[in-house]
Amino acid sequence: MSEIATALLVFVLLLAATGLGVWVRPLLPEEHKAHETVQLVQLVIGMLVTFAALVLGLMTASAKSSFDTASNDLRTFAADLIEFDTTLRQYGDETAEPRRLLRAYTAAAIASTWPGEAAPAGDYPKNIGTRPGSTKLENVRLGELLNTVGQRLRQLQARDALQQRALDDGLTQFRRVVDARWKLIEEAHSSISQPFFKTLTFWLCVIFLSFGLIAPRNALALVTISLGAVSIASAIYVIVDLDSPFSGPIVISSSPMRDALEHLLAAPPVLPGDA
Repeated sequence: MSEIATALLVFVLLLAATGLGVWVRPLLPEEHKAHETVQLVQLVIGMLVTFAALVLGLMTASAKSSFDTASNDLRTFAADLIEFDTTLRQYGDETAEPRRLLRAYTAAAIASTWPGEAAPAGDYPKNIGTRPGSTKLENVRLGELLNTVGQRLRQLQARDALQQRALDDGLTQFRRVVDARWKLIEEAHSSISQPFFKTLTFWLCVIFLSFGLIAPRNALALVTISLGAVSIASAIYVIVDLDSPFSGPIVISSSPMRDALEHLLAAPPVLPGDA
């Protein structure tokens, strides 16, 4: 379910719970409307509100922390790509094809991960199937393209000790790039527990049901409760959106990957004797 759909569902449920409370109140016997009963309801509401506020705050902090972690991991991934390309360039002319494939992978990854932004220029696989708003970053064609870089690298035969050292470093850095890629793919999935989220929604519905039971029947009270429901729904929206760092309006910036692609494209040509 999308972020907007989740927030709208919570908003509708809260208003429905409030409406149920307003509808039930006139049907209650008079002894249920006594001052002592109303005080007890208010105490229970205060307890539930405090608990729900604590849980929402912790969920917001957790979602923001996950979002920041994914953002930092993307920067690390971009830096690993630059470092890997630098090592390939230092090896010599034999790595021209692996470097071309690495540039194509980087451009295709940008185009598929951020389909709503301008796609990079150049020759690389386009329209590889990632849908806008999808939380699934893993793509078979992208994985094969990156694995081809590693295959070409393993086929190289070093001519001297310096090239052998560069080849060993390149293979190590390739494994680091692959590991970083899979870490980002796993971080793209939502970590919110659905049973827990449903339980939280139930608590919020109970709170708003209680609001409907004790609220005076006038427009100001109903508008205030509606604004509270909007506020809760917006908080849920932010939490769900932050928990999906590569989809929705709040997404991780593509700048690190675009900067990495610029470095890969702007790398100076290998001169004879560089290796």
